[in-house]
Amino acid sequence: MEINVRDIIREMEILAPPFLQESYDNVGLMVGTEEKKVEKILLALDCTKDVIEEAKENNVDLIITHHPLIFRKPSRIISEDLQGWKIIELIKNDISIYSSHTNLDAAKGGINEELVKSLGFKNSKLIDNKNIKGYEEAGIGRIVELEEEILVEDLINLVKEKLLIKSLRAVVADKGIKKIAFINGSGQDFFAKALDLGADCIITGDTTYHFALDYKEMGVTIIDAGHFSTEWIMFLKVMKKIEELFKDIEFIHSKVNKDPYIFF
Repeated sequence: MEINVRDIIREMEILAPPFLQESYDNVGLMVGTEEKKVEKILLALDCTKDVIEEAKENNVDLIITHHPLIFRKPSRIISEDLQGWKIIELIKNDISIYSSHTNLDAAKGGINEELVKSLGFKNSKLIDNKNIKGYEEAGIGRIVELEEEILVEDLINLVKEKLLIKSLRAVVADKGIKKIAFINGSGQDFFAKALDLGADCIITGDTTYHFALDYKEMGVTIIDAGHFSTEWIMFLKVMKKIEELFKDIEFIHSKVNKDPYIFF
């Protein structure tokens, strides 16, 4: 039976309904047509030029990314602009692209919950509940209360081991860790809610100087494992659910989609 983009979208939106996205976000089919036949799908966190070239080399029909290619409405689409080049190149090569972003973060069994599980923790509670009937377990951020305090050094080593990273940034407050908040990617908008819920440690990515300074003074440890590292492995784990539904489709995990930062 022929599978097209529409079939993939249907299952993606059962997994992570678009109405779970944050108000500033843009999710869904970015480029292409729902009618296109799909035999190969490339999974990537971002739609970079290298990812597009990888898709072309592998004769991919559809790219599924976490981060939207079109985040804000473009004022023009020309090949001299980076975004314009990407859109034009995708259209020229008949490659569709679908993005599932904050809705996939928030979904039950989504990226945020998978981050908690990947680090070996259980029984998490929501930081920001969506309060949508039928989706009571969806929302941004999870928080876990430990039975016993953990040393920050041990927690940092655990994060590095499970997320396969050699280094990270940390703001270390002078107290033990008993309640941990998990917010993948850029989680600063939810720090205040995590603090209100009693978090004494936040595991996230993309923290800025003043947030780090202020929360350290408020007694909160921040483990900044990086935006890419707090999402890429989890994205692939969550997408296994889609791979299992479409066993006749070849799924390719991007080999060129990497953290833009290099740590020396």
